[in-house]
Order: sequence, then C-alpha cells, then structure tokens
Amino acid sequence: MITANLPPDTRPALVLLHSSMSARAQWADLMASQEANFRCIAVDLLGYGKSPFPAVDGPYTLGHEVDAINAAIASRLAPGEPFHLVGHSYGGATALRLARQMPQRVLSLTVFEPVAFHLLPPADPARREIVAVVDAIERAASAHDATRVFIDYWNREGVFDTLPAAQQQRFASQIAKVKLDFEALLGEPATLADMAALTMPALVLSGAASPASTRRVAAELAAALPNGAAEQTKGGHMAPITHAAIVNDLIAGFLASAEVDA
Repeated sequence: MITANLPPDTRPALVLLHSSMSARAQWADLMASQEANFRCIAVDLLGYGKSPFPAVDGPYTLGHEVDAINAAIASRLAPGEPFHLVGHSYGGATALRLARQMPQRVLSLTVFEPVAFHLLPPADPARREIVAVVDAIERAASAHDATRVFIDYWNREGVFDTLPAAQQQRFASQIAKVKLDFEALLGEPATLADMAALTMPALVLSGAASPASTRRVAAELAAALPNGAAEQTKGGHMAPITHAAIVNDLIAGFLASAEVDA
C-alpha cells in the first residue's frame, strides 16, 4: 500500500480545559467551529470524563492537575511547541497554573471565571463567601446533599432538585473530586503579583448573573494581567455551557486577534 506524504499540519494548537463536574465535551461546539484554524486539544481533568480519579498522598494541588494535562497533551504537541490556552472555572484556575509553569509556551490565555479564590485575601467578602460554600459541602450529611449545595450555588437555589434522578446521581458521584478541586484552589500559593508576570495576550470573561465570588476574581485578575482584557457576557458562571454561542464567539474573536498579533 502506498501512503501519501501529507503536508505537516501548520494550524496552531489550542488546549481547552473544562469546569468541575464537566468534561472535555463541553467544548465540542467551539472545537467544531475552530477546527479549520486550530488543532483543538480538549483534556478531561482528573476525575472527570475518561480521566482516572487522582491517586495522591498528601494535599491535592493544581500542580497535580498540570502534570496530568502535560502528560495528556504530550503526544499531540511537538516538544516545546507553543499553544493557545482556554479554561473555564476550575479549568480556568488550572490554566493559570499551567501558564505560570510554562509562560514561554502559552501564546494566549482565555479564562471564563477562573475559580482562583487564592488570589483574594482571606478577609475579602468574596473569598469568605466561597469558603462558606466549601464548609457547607463538607458538613453535608450525604454526597447527595453536598452536591445540592454545589449545584445550587453555581446556578440558583433549587436547581439541583429539578434535575432528573439519574443526573443528580451522576453529579453526586463526582462530589469527592469537587472537594479535592476546592482543596487545590484554596491551597494554591499564587498571588495577584504572580499574575503580573503573565505577559501573553489574555482575555478574562465573566457572566453578568454570576456569584460575587467569581466576578470579583475575574475583575482582580483582569486588572493584574499586563496584557489582559475583560468582557462580560449574558448568563452566569456556567455560561460557556448555557450561553455557549455567545461565549464561543468572544473566544473565537480573541483567538483570531491573538494569532494576527503573534
């Protein structure tokens, strides 16, 4: 059999990181719209989708997530190859850690409400708000009750109880990883001063109806990033899923401009 010598794929790489209790499939529409322009690499974060639950002794950190991401994308990228980076929520906070570890490889950074609560001082009301949510999850009598706290906070009170039983159970099965996510987020040592070292073009997105905690993080982060811009969209914290068309258009426009400026 004769194999044709195909030209190398010169499209820049685009790495996509999803939120907690989600999976790489959340980026399917964005990937479909951008496949002509980018080699899209969506990753299942540990404990979600097809990725295994993390087996870690000691405190769980964003460094563990980044190690797993690097292993997942290594076969899709040439050694040292740069890439554009997009992350939502927990994936956004993980994207910040990834960008800090390899700033020379990240061509642009797009984050939708990264839950990087460690960037806020302990006395900040927004951080206190999320700490109270974490405490309520830890105190919950069951995984089902803990998941109700989590889902209702990011959406609105009562949403969890409106979901089909099968979906409630699927979410509840992931609450153990959510607890590790919060452990990693609140234990991350990075500060806003560290964000000032990220000089790549950056876009920080937020939802108009989002909780105060993530809107506060987004505002502080956008101000700290030297080449950061901020945009607000319709919807809340889950707008990349509930208002995907709007969010994806903003991401696509930013990626196009970042490529022109590269």
